[in-house]
Amino acid sequence: MAARLALLDKEKALTHQSDAVARERQALPWVKLDKDYRFETDDGKASLADLFKGRSQLLVYHFMFGPDYKAGCPSCSAIADGFNGFTQHLANHDVMLWAVSRAPLEKLQAYKQRMGWTFPWASSFGSDFNFDYSVGLTEAQQNQGYEYNFHDNPPIPADAQGAAGGHAAMCGVNLRTYLRELPGMSAFALTGGEVFHTYSTYARGLDALWGMYPWLDRAPMGRNETGPWWRRHDEYGKQ
Repeated sequence: MAARLALLDKEKALTHQSDAVARERQALPWVKLDKDYRFETDDGKASLADLFKGRSQLLVYHFMFGPDYKAGCPSCSAIADGFNGFTQHLANHDVMLWAVSRAPLEKLQAYKQRMGWTFPWASSFGSDFNFDYSVGLTEAQQNQGYEYNFHDNPPIPADAQGAAGGHAAMCGVNLRTYLRELPGMSAFALTGGEVFHTYSTYARGLDALWGMYPWLDRAPMGRNETGPWWRRHDEYGKQ
């Protein structure tokens, strides 16, 4: 009990720090958007403002599903499993949550049906949206280096190898093609008919949004991982 109470003090301090960081996040400057992004949705063509669906706030999960992918990224799929169930709650609290990917809408719709998801998903195919928010790379950027997670990153070799290779194969592409898409989330506000970008985060900044990790952090052995171990939820038990 003494050990638990000592930990409780640290947990409470962390909660208070998290609350303070959230307030700073919400106080970041808003950046007005002048570019007219276009998307394909289940309801037809849409602008970024249309994605708000009458709400004043919009959250976008940048889901890794490139035009050449045969299926969505397993990591993004695990994150989507976590938020699929509460998009309706957010929508009734003045916040729309969408996934956005570069794959054509038909691919997204088929994969969404396979996964049994209900959240809204838009295709940004043919637009600059993913590139402008640092979650899409051109081949030239892969060759020369690129910005991601607010840092400059080195070129990606043509023969790139790494832990993500398994997930690339699960998407039916080579690693370099897989890494033309990157994960992230962005927040937007709509006021006075104008759209503002208020926040974006990437890489481990997504940890708090990855539903299984807060649970694993409370399990007896924690995350207990040495590399990617997860699969799409309909692939466990398959060879």
